[in-house]
Amino acid sequence: MLLDYVKLKDIKPALYGYIRESKSMLALSAIADEKVVHDVRVLMKKSRASMRLIRTQMDVESYSREYLTFREVGRKMRSWRETSVHRKILKEFKKKYPDIISRLEDNEKIGILMKKPESHQDTPTEIKEYLPQISDLLNKSGYRIRFQSMNNLDPKLLLKELEKTYIQVTDCYITARNNPKTTNLHVFRKRAKDFLYQLYFFRPLKPPVIKALEKKLDTLTQNLGRCNDLAVLVNELGYKYSVTDNSPAMDELIIVIRGEQDKYLSKVWPIAYKVFCPGQNLMNVLGFKLLVI
Repeated sequence: MLLDYVKLKDIKPALYGYIRESKSMLALSAIADEKVVHDVRVLMKKSRASMRLIRTQMDVESYSREYLTFREVGRKMRSWRETSVHRKILKEFKKKYPDIISRLEDNEKIGILMKKPESHQDTPTEIKEYLPQISDLLNKSGYRIRFQSMNNLDPKLLLKELEKTYIQVTDCYITARNNPKTTNLHVFRKRAKDFLYQLYFFRPLKPPVIKALEKKLDTLTQNLGRCNDLAVLVNELGYKYSVTDNSPAMDELIIVIRGEQDKYLSKVWPIAYKVFCPGQNLMNVLGFKLLVI
């Protein structure tokens, strides 16, 4: 029985490490710049995915408290991250499609989005207000995690939770493939990231196979993320197609954005089909013909 002699990666040190690393990055940065915001949000996603693995082996109150803490930290930093992503995309488009962007130079929304803060003083007020709150949330959570008992986690229950995640992602994949609207793609990406971050703890089962699977999932989620960033930008621009209301330049920009989304999705579906195709199960995907637990 494989799980009886293969030791999975310990979750508690990893979880505490995510919190410690987040605190360190925020403490070393004079202000939460774009990279810090991105990296801390990723660490919070990893923390939530880890919590989902162990939820059946924790009391409900402790699980809810920590999970909601990690979600709250991510949410408080979301708006600053989105603003920086909008600016980056538009700058890339300015280089790639200078004629289109030059014809939109009088567009107020695009002008605001492309303006980079000149100093820390230009950082959104909400970020300045939230940083002490975020620091406090992480400090308290880190303290609680240190004294949370996670020494006797049942690997069979962890595997069952991983299987649940896999089944959820498969369902999200089928939904998104049949109806690839923004919300479905976004949910598919979130659940796929959960699966990716949870797989880390199962590497010892079959390291080469699981690392290769992690690489595929990373590529898949990165491309879904870029597609979603473009969808959020379109929404931020307030674009609605109308024969009379939009300038030709704006219509052309949106068509270019849709084309970029198509390119990203064309890289998603082949990987998704191989990993989450209906009829497969987790053991096959992990490279086992049979895993007796």
